[in-house]
Amino acid sequence: MGSVFMRNWVFGAFALATLGGCAPQAAAPLEGEALVARGDYLVNGVVLCGDCHTPRGQTGEPLSAQALQGADIGGGPPGFASYAPPLAGIPANFTEEQFIAFLQTGVRPDSSHPRPPMPPYRLNEEDARAVAAYIATVPRESP
Repeated sequence: MGSVFMRNWVFGAFALATLGGCAPQAAAPLEGEALVARGDYLVNGVVLCGDCHTPRGQTGEPLSAQALQGADIGGGPPGFASYAPPLAGIPANFTEEQFIAFLQTGVRPDSSHPRPPMPPYRLNEEDARAVAAYIATVPRESP
C-alpha cells in the first residue's frame, strides 16, 4: 500500500508541475515604444481623445497639426463644459502619475470631477499608463 501511495503521490506531483508550466503566463507589462504604440491605438482608435481635445477647421475636420492642444467644444446643456483643455505633453496641473490615476478613477488631483461631455473613463492601469505614455509624446504648443 505504501509504494502505491508513494507512486501516486509522485505521479500527482509530476502532473501538477507539468500542468503548472502549461498555465497561461501573465504578459509582461508593455514598456517603451510598445507602450506608446498601445497608447496611440487607445487615444486615436478607442478612447478618441482628439474628438474633443483637438481643434477643428471650418469644415469640421480635425486640425492634426494641433492634435490634443485643446479645443472649443461649443455650448451644451447647463453644466456642460464648453472647452476641452490641452492634453498634449500631459495636461497642465497633473503629474504623469496623477494623470494615470485620473484615467482610472475619473477624479482629478484636487478631488473634482470633469464636466460632461467628458466621459467617466475607468481604464485599467495598463491602458491608463499607455494613454499617458502616448500623450506625453505629443508636443505641447507654446503659449
